[in-house]
Amino acid sequence: MANKQKLEQKLGEALGLEIAAQKAVEELGSRGLLDQGGMKSKLGGMKQEAGNHQTQLQELVQQLSQSEGLNSETVQESAKETEQKASEIMETYLGEEPDSSEAIEFLCIAEGGELAHYEVLSAMTQGIKHPQFATKVQSILEEEKKHLQTCIELAKQNAASG
Repeated sequence: MANKQKLEQKLGEALGLEIAAQKAVEELGSRGLLDQGGMKSKLGGMKQEAGNHQTQLQELVQQLSQSEGLNSETVQESAKETEQKASEIMETYLGEEPDSSEAIEFLCIAEGGELAHYEVLSAMTQGIKHPQFATKVQSILEEEKKHLQTCIELAKQNAASG
């Protein structure tokens, strides 16, 4: 099995980024920064998928804690820390008076970070005996690739219309 501590950390980071993504879409939407060009509805679907990813990861962590001896508390601590860092990064990036362009570009950055974490997590699935682990990580990874592409397309449309 991959280094257990690294796996716990990476699972926690992925989980924290999923939680942070949902909160970011919620907050940016409530500020009116996602109202242009159908962004809100497309990002609402991505937010719902992030919730599904969060649930899938939490189930995997629970299962891996039983089958592989992972410490679910360590994963949760890493998730909370990552979520807090992501929220701080968002506030720093957006600054005092953000516009729609900055909001969607931040979401592109966030999706890119999620994608990188799932790529690494996918590489770590080798040696994990749990039968669904690699399959679920790969499935989420494919959706994250679509999320990043959607964000990029929305950012380009927003820039072209502005």
